[in-house]
Amino acid sequence: ALNTLLRFKTLEFKRQKVFIRLQLIALVMPRESLFFAITILLLITPCVFSATIHGSIYDMNLEAAKNSVIRVNSVPEQVFVAKNGSYSFTLPKGDYIIKADYNSDNIDFSAEENITIKEEGDYVLDIILFPDISTEESLLDEDISFSDVDIEEKDSRKLWLYFIVVTFLTVSAYIILKKKSKMRKKRIIVREEDQAKEVLDFIKRNDGRVTQKEIRKQFPFSEAKVSLILTELEEKGLIKKIKRGKGNIIILDEK
Repeated sequence: ALNTLLRFKTLEFKRQKVFIRLQLIALVMPRESLFFAITILLLITPCVFSATIHGSIYDMNLEAAKNSVIRVNSVPEQVFVAKNGSYSFTLPKGDYIIKADYNSDNIDFSAEENITIKEEGDYVLDIILFPDISTEESLLDEDISFSDVDIEEKDSRKLWLYFIVVTFLTVSAYIILKKKSKMRKKRIIVREEDQAKEVLDFIKRNDGRVTQKEIRKQFPFSEAKVSLILTELEEKGLIKKIKRGKGNIIILDEK
């Protein structure tokens, strides 16, 4: 309250000084010159009622942004280079926009603050700088492009790995099936040889002479299977088939 009262008294004192000057000028100057002087005084009077705006400029690490450039849209525009990271302006009453620009490691930082001066005094306005939107977008685009490349490389590696795994499984399955097929054929051949030997032994036990119907009853073979076994034995020269009516008589070949 005391500071406000002192400011009010100071303001009143300055106004009284201006009016006293006007009265003195009116006494010693002609009317034409008086009008000109009053106009000049009215123009410079707002400068009497001014305030000081000052503060510090910080980067994103809250360190002083040295050599940053600060502008205020006064008339005329004022520009201040904050060599030590601090600035100061003297401005009359009004609304202002204070802009700060800073470059570090080829990255542009900026900030913008609005301030309204309603009365005389000191106004402290600290400013924190952030990367420009255009810079952030360019960095974001670079990150996206790099991530796209990484994704493409990962996808390519996955495809190659998938191809190798599928090829390996296919070749392995082919080799296994081929081995199983060979083993199955061997088993079939051995089994057929055993079956043919059993039939031949049966013929021998029956004095070397039986009918095909008797062989069919003795073994759990189909008619076609019995015919194949007898044909094989006949081709090897172990038996002979003699046609009798609807059936065959099987005899051992003495040769």
